[in-house]
Amino acid sequence: MKTECTQEPFAFHPLNQREVRGQFDGGAITSDAGGLLLREVEKRTNIIGQFASCFTDYRDAELVEHGVAELVGQRIYGLALGYEDLNDHEEMRRDPLLAVLVEKEDLTGEDRRRASDQGTALAGKSTLNRMELGGAKMREKERYKKIILDETAVDRMLVDIFLQAHSGAPKEIVLDLDSTDIPLHGEQEDRFFHGYYGHYCYLPLYIVCGEHVLCARLRPSNIDGAKGSVAEVERIVEQIREAWPEVRIIKCPAATGDRGGGRTSGEPISAKWKGGAGVHRVCLSNKKELVASPAGDCQGGTVGEREQSAVCGDLVEPGRNDLSRSTARGGAEFV
Repeated sequence: MKTECTQEPFAFHPLNQREVRGQFDGGAITSDAGGLLLREVEKRTNIIGQFASCFTDYRDAELVEHGVAELVGQRIYGLALGYEDLNDHEEMRRDPLLAVLVEKEDLTGEDRRRASDQGTALAGKSTLNRMELGGAKMREKERYKKIILDETAVDRMLVDIFLQAHSGAPKEIVLDLDSTDIPLHGEQEDRFFHGYYGHYCYLPLYIVCGEHVLCARLRPSNIDGAKGSVAEVERIVEQIREAWPEVRIIKCPAATGDRGGGRTSGEPISAKWKGGAGVHRVCLSNKKELVASPAGDCQGGTVGEREQSAVCGDLVEPGRNDLSRSTARGGAEFV
């Protein structure tokens, strides 16, 4: 006896007057249908839209066929679906599903101006490449790279997304700082050998709070792991304070950045930072004791002159630890 399977179609957000649904009766088939779930997330969060707003488009509006939001969406959805290489978009530009994801009205490209472009709804690799290589400022008489990214706006956007994810201000949050390696296998710019990791790499700085990335700063590896971390924390805390003036903020580790080792010097922590009130950090006073204190304390030298903890940076968990009492964990005492 044959098994009878009945599957109701799945309804998704429509595209203008077009119905978007998932069903199982054949027809045009795609292996990237999971992108529709990402589109549903984008409909609720507008993360890609907020990122696209950080670009300025200096192209002639009358000649533009692919808007900045469409280009950014095409690139991000492509990365999420596993198409990392720009060359992939020479084929992906014909994919009607990707056209749905980026909200293209002409899903097949039949209405393109030039006959050679008809049948390709999306941008090709060259257009995407020009967007990615655009500088911080457009040079005089620039002919090709006319889409400019505002990096400061991107920095604020990451914190804005974190704030938007909360319905109200929490009592406390933990900022976890870390630097790690991105191995390099070619002759990339600012390529240096890192003695601790044992290969050529970049050394990006990450600042996270829970599952949210508040800062991702690409850096060369010929620097101290903590370089630039103080300024990044100050910037992030000041923006958070604008929305949540009473929230308790804990830095962990104490602006040291690289927990992995191989560091020799660090940046002084500014005791006069005006935004430091109510900001606490976990700092190491000796190999057996970790002390949580206001950011103005523990100023006995630079970050690099203090010993590093062998315990990872998740020592204080939001909403669970009270820094006024001692807690034994893994042989170390937190005060």
